[in-house]
Amino acid sequence: MFQPRVALASLSGEADAEWARTGSEFAGMAFLGGIALDAASREAARELVARDRNEFLPDDPFAFIDAQLASLAGTDISAGFNVRSATVDPVREAARICAEHDAVVEVNAHCRQDELCAVGCGESLLRDTDRLADYVAAAAENGATVSVKLRTEVDGVDLVETARRVEAAGADILHVDAMDSEEMVAAVVDATDCFVVANNGVRDRATVREYLDHGADAVSVGRPSDDPRVLDRVRDATVEWFASPA
Repeated sequence: MFQPRVALASLSGEADAEWARTGSEFAGMAFLGGIALDAASREAARELVARDRNEFLPDDPFAFIDAQLASLAGTDISAGFNVRSATVDPVREAARICAEHDAVVEVNAHCRQDELCAVGCGESLLRDTDRLADYVAAAAENGATVSVKLRTEVDGVDLVETARRVEAAGADILHVDAMDSEEMVAAVVDATDCFVVANNGVRDRATVREYLDHGADAVSVGRPSDDPRVLDRVRDATVEWFASPA
């Protein structure tokens, strides 16, 4: 899917094309975003900004996606775009743009901020598997590679069953925030044929090996994705693991 098997995970309001270029020495994939696409999700993002969170709020989110991906043409890093929407049609349009740039579209079923969940974005999609599957199917319609950002430890959610459903709907990548349930990575790996990217606390050789030992195909770095010291350790540990005959 990408080499080295290290991804940069989206950071709302921070993960843009320049961020991806800076990390390209260490990672094979960068998930830009997240970005709110429709009126309800954009209003929720404005509420987040009002309480001092960073958010991307361009006048035209689709033009922003297009321009950001175009600016990465010819670089050594593959790109994806993490998207949030309270309705399905904007996800379809974002996926079309991503497909034009040979980029991954990542459906965000991960963000847990109350403002986003209240309008049906982020983690709320984990509790509505039918709607999440519809988002994935819409994203896959235009031939885009589809990732789904998931979170463990959500009350009432059977993540393994959710993973199976979104794979059936057309997901190619499952980007799993393991929280404190690293063993769920192995459960998702065993349940699907998707490319599984493990996330949360990836900082060094030990954390890389823990996730890869659980069967993950790659790891991703979140908050320290702008720290070259962390990225250097993670890249070297990942390359070492996959180069080992064992």
